Amino acid sequence: MMIHEITKQVGKHRSRKRIGRGMGSGSGKTSGRGHKGAGSRAGYKRRPYFEGGQMSFVRRMPKRGFSNANFRRHYHIVNLKTLEARLDDGTDISVESLAAVGIVRDTKLPLKVLGEGELTKKFNITAEKFSSSARTKIEAAGGTVTEVPRRKWIRIKKTDQKKTSGE
Repeated sequence: MMIHEITKQVGKHRSRKRIGRGMGSGSGKTSGRGHKGAGSRAGYKRRPYFEGGQMSFVRRMPKRGFSNANFRRHYHIVNLKTLEARLDDGTDISVESLAAVGIVRDTKLPLKVLGEGELTKKFNITAEKFSSSARTKIEAAGGTVTEVPRRKWIRIKKTDQKKTSGE
């Protein structure tokens, strides 16, 4: 038996530090929290980037450029191999039906169908987007593809609301 094999077993578990259990323990009295101030009080949490009051590193760095990440469109993505494995021949497929089966989480996002996998069953698929390979595979198997265009969000002015409500 070698020393590194012993220490691997012996040093595996370290007993926790018992704070506030008298001066003999080495962490009694103020329990390692110092004297007074917010840090000594219960419920105090320091922000992860807090640097003692000086300007934090993130705020010192120059901000440059622009990102379109905030304007990205999100979709529920489903591959043809998933539909082939989980659904019967001749099924009408939409976001609602896939959510009911449990293939997608909910109906909040629109559906995008990708063409990974082979397709032997006929499906009538209604989705917002299809990849070109998915479209050709669905139509080659005898199914139909219905592309629903995404409605663009428009701000309705109060004057327009009055016109549409019939006043």
